[in-house]
Formats: sequence, C-alpha cells, structure tokens
Amino acid sequence: MLATKVYQPMRLGPNDRRLSAFHIKRACEGSLRRLQTDQIDLYQMHHVDRATPFEEVWQAMEQLVAEGKITYVGSSNVAGWDIATAQLTAQCRDFLGLVSEQSFYDLANRADEQGVIPALRHFGIGLVPWSPLARGVLVGSHPEPDAVRRKAAGAQEQRRLLADRPADYEVLCARLGPAPAEVAQAWLLHQPAVSFTSRRSPR
Repeated sequence: MLATKVYQPMRLGPNDRRLSAFHIKRACEGSLRRLQTDQIDLYQMHHVDRATPFEEVWQAMEQLVAEGKITYVGSSNVAGWDIATAQLTAQCRDFLGLVSEQSFYDLANRADEQGVIPALRHFGIGLVPWSPLARGVLVGSHPEPDAVRRKAAGAQEQRRLLADRPADYEVLCARLGPAPAEVAQAWLLHQPAVSFTSRRSPR
C-alpha cells in the first residue's frame, strides 16, 4: 500500500499549506510526481485545519478520487471530536470519508482510548498506530539498530514521563519470556481497533 500525507507548507503562498482545496490538489500532484506513480492508495490529512471547513476538504478529496489519483482518505493526529465531524460531513455528501486514523497509540500511551478509538469504532474507521514502541521506550534496555531515534528529544521526554515504569515492564517481559518489543507489538496487534502498525510516521 502506498500512503502519503498532506498539510505541511510546500511553498510560501497562503494556499500552499494546510487543507485548503487548492493545497490538497496541488500537493497531491506533487506527491504523484515525486513518487513516480499515477495513484496514491491512502492520502492522509496530517492534522485538522481549523481555518478550512470539512466541506471544502471533502470537495477536493472527492475530485481526486473521481480523477483516480487517490483511492482512500485517512487522517493523522486528529481528535475524536474532529473525526466525528469529518465523517458526518462526508456522509452528508454521500462520500466514504475517512478509512483510517494514524495516531500515537501504544502500550505506554493509551489516551486515544478516551475519545479517538470510540469514534473510530463507531464509524468503522481503522487505527494505524505510529511509533508502536513508544519512541523506543518499549524496546527494553538493549540497544536497537535505530539507536539514534531512541536518543531523540521525544524519546527522552517519554522516558522522563514514564519514570520507573520501563524497568517494571522489562521485569514483566522477562517473566513472560518474549522480548519487550515483541510483547508491545503483540499487545497492540490484539487491540480490536488496530488495523496495522507503522514504525514511523510516513511522509
């Protein structure tokens, strides 16, 4: 499956960023050109654009689907309330709307269970967790090949917030048998809302 995202500024113009219809369509053309393909399987909105109504977003997405340039639309880092708003707006337009949400969800970060996951399950939308090992926190004390990412600011902040919990987690994994990373992945893949996982957020 080929997936990419739209939101970040690509040029300096006022419509060359976020989710205006102009930017969605222009960014899609740019992605198709860079990826050297004629169709994107999953085109994801990277964030919510408070300045652009979902009616405009869906108008652009509908046109891209009709032209055969994208097949499905997903979202990323979107709150449950916004997922519901987006999907109800799509339904009013007789459009499929979202098929997936990519979110920061793992064994150590379960805030999505409060709002995002209930919304996804209600509307039949799949969840694609990014960084399923909590930025390296859930791999245990042994270094992994991607050690540079574990030392990133996000990982260090994650470890600070979890305090002594990684040590307790490693003790639990030792009792269970599998490596900490395997336990974390197995737990995630057994969550009903999860469709599949992504090691990192695709660009």
